[in-house]
Amino acid sequence: MTGGQEPAVHRLGGPRGLVTGAGAALALTWRAGRGAFTCQVLLTLVQGLLPAAVTLLTKWLFDSVQYGTTPGGLPPMALVAALGLCGTLLAALPYASDYAKSRLRRGISYRAQRELYGKVEGFVGMSRFENPDFLDRLRLAQDSATGAPDQITTAMFGLVQQATAVTGLAVVLSGVSPWLTAVTVAAAVPALFIQVSLSRREAQMVWAISPRNRRQLFYQTLMLDLAAVKEVRLFGAGGFLLRRMNAETRAINAAEERLDRRVLAFQAPTSALGGIIAACGLAWMIHGAQSGRFGAGDVSAFIGASAGVQGVLSSAILHVTSGYQALLTFRHFVDIRRLPTDLPVPAAPLPVAPLRDRIELDDVWFRYGEDGPWILRGVSLTLERGESVALVGLNGAGKSTLVKLLCRLYDPTRGTVRWDGTDIRDLDPALLRERISAVFQDRVAYDLSVTDNIAMGDLRHHGDPERIAAAARRADAHDFVSRLPRGYDTMLSRIFPEADEEDPDSVGVTLSGGQWQRLALARAMLREGRDLLILDEPSAGLDAAAEQSLHERLRAHREGTTSLLISHRLGTVRRADRIVVLEDGRTRECGSHDELMDLKGEYARLFSLQASGYTENREVEV
Repeated sequence: MTGGQEPAVHRLGGPRGLVTGAGAALALTWRAGRGAFTCQVLLTLVQGLLPAAVTLLTKWLFDSVQYGTTPGGLPPMALVAALGLCGTLLAALPYASDYAKSRLRRGISYRAQRELYGKVEGFVGMSRFENPDFLDRLRLAQDSATGAPDQITTAMFGLVQQATAVTGLAVVLSGVSPWLTAVTVAAAVPALFIQVSLSRREAQMVWAISPRNRRQLFYQTLMLDLAAVKEVRLFGAGGFLLRRMNAETRAINAAEERLDRRVLAFQAPTSALGGIIAACGLAWMIHGAQSGRFGAGDVSAFIGASAGVQGVLSSAILHVTSGYQALLTFRHFVDIRRLPTDLPVPAAPLPVAPLRDRIELDDVWFRYGEDGPWILRGVSLTLERGESVALVGLNGAGKSTLVKLLCRLYDPTRGTVRWDGTDIRDLDPALLRERISAVFQDRVAYDLSVTDNIAMGDLRHHGDPERIAAAARRADAHDFVSRLPRGYDTMLSRIFPEADEEDPDSVGVTLSGGQWQRLALARAMLREGRDLLILDEPSAGLDAAAEQSLHERLRAHREGTTSLLISHRLGTVRRADRIVVLEDGRTRECGSHDELMDLKGEYARLFSLQASGYTENREVEV
């Protein structure tokens, strides 16, 4: 997949999807804690039987007081003792159940997080991370990963408990009046279907407003982001962003308001129906008791059983509602888990040997999505082993896209990228990337310590401070790192300062753009012995003196290494063995600096244009 639309793999509310989601949630819960799961099942069954036991024992006790007889000839005090035991269990078992639920909840949260992010980490390329539909689904999967499995299993345990309780209470109540039992239970059926329908609508609403939620979060983050604060304050854009954010919030609130009104319109009548049925049933029982058809035990059994059935059915409806809604959102987690790889990986990949000859791009075409414009149009390019190649061109020419293809973050739409004659699609992507080092144009500033920031380049050397310091020296970063409050242990973040009250120097610090760029270079320097070094605007954010020093260091570092340098500052690429000019996704010119200047083509035009900025008006008063 080279980009575009992600296949729709979920269907909200489909029976098969619900069964799949329920099975996946139970399997996840079982993996999260088998012992706690088993204990919860047993506790659920016992708690489900206790209401019926209390109702039946109360009936027998009232009958023994009124008629002087009990089933099996049990003495009244034995019934009182049994009631006391049931009451004790009713009071104590919820705490044991809560403990088991808490253990399961923690286990589920950990397991779901590990499985979701493990799956995301397993994506080979980056096309999905540039797909808005996938990002919406991933956000919903993140939201549901920890809460939804717990809600589903809680709902299932609750339904088992309530089904057990309803069955026991219905048996007790049917001994008093079978038809009244049927009416009481049947009255809850419409409420059940209404709640399921409302849950489906709520899940559909959540999916529909997901893009608005993402935009709302974007505006919120932008208004608080330190990198954006300068421009927002200087340009007076805060009000504009605030209005955009408020507009998204109003739209979200309007959608929720429409749903809430529907819930109110349907839930109130069904709840009232249950109350009316219970009142009518009680009136009928009292009339029967007055006429001698029922005794005090029958009336107490009816009051206890009917109230219990109504309460249990109401709880069951709530559990069905929450469980159904959680299943609908949990489907996003299941879908992410079941997504195929974004880039095909051979079952038996060929070994990735150190580069012996060359890297080739053969008639490479690429676009982001089937209906998108072509970014690369038949590019053919060879990087010989040990050669330094510079790639230049205007913005949008396809330079960064070509880098993504070399790293196999995408596959070409057409054409082939070869490593010593082997199509890189036949290689293991992870092993291929082990042979590559890079500094990307959009370098990352990790909210971690200096050591962690550099070690991200090759985590095998995370525990080797000398090697990390050597990489920092090669990137001209060691001096400013040494002046930081805690040197290489300094936290480069105001978000996670890890402040120690006894050590004021533990508070995190922020770096300048040029300092961050040097750390990004240090990451690349740490990856020694790689076959391909990609430098995409490596001197961005550096002053002229630092840029000159950096390029001298880079020339020494990449000596004998195949390197690809991308820069808009053409003065920094003139010493490359070859310079390739990309224009509109095509290779327009190729040669050394002198050859391209003699050609008087696009490179010569751009170089002369930049050079004129330094040579015009040379006589300036100082």
